Amino acid sequence: MTKRDIIILPDPRLRLVSEPVATVDAEVRQLADDMLETMYEAPGIGLAAIQIGVPKRMLVLDVAREGEEPDPLVVINPKVVWESPELSAYQEGCLSIPDYYEDVERPQRIGLRFLDREGAAREIEADGLLATCLQHEIDHLNGVLFIDHISRLKRDRVMKKFQKQARFAEKG
Repeated sequence: MTKRDIIILPDPRLRLVSEPVATVDAEVRQLADDMLETMYEAPGIGLAAIQIGVPKRMLVLDVAREGEEPDPLVVINPKVVWESPELSAYQEGCLSIPDYYEDVERPQRIGLRFLDREGAAREIEADGLLATCLQHEIDHLNGVLFIDHISRLKRDRVMKKFQKQARFAEKG
């Protein structure tokens, strides 16, 4: 396993729409392992492949609480098949937008079809934190960031802050 660099806002790759994974093979499983190592090291509870610069429809997550046994999930080519009309709000953050958190409303429950790490078709119903995390990471695969779900004023402030940091780092 190899820890990868996480790309940070305002990197334009974060806005790319990721391509489906054609075949789940050893290379894809290695990418999943690298993504899990990167996510755990960060530390975070979810990571989309595009966040390490790989535009593939693939994400990893682990919503196990501290002190619980790790429960990693590898999700390839996810498709939300239904969403509940009820919404829930969670304070979200993102490894690509470090140290910024905001409440985001999303469907409380979803149904999801995907391929697992071995390429087997799976279908799950998710609610609570798992549903929120899945939706957040699937947004990444579509070039959408959690800040796109907040007010324009707050989003513009965050973008300016990270653009300024990027300019400062370039001069560094």
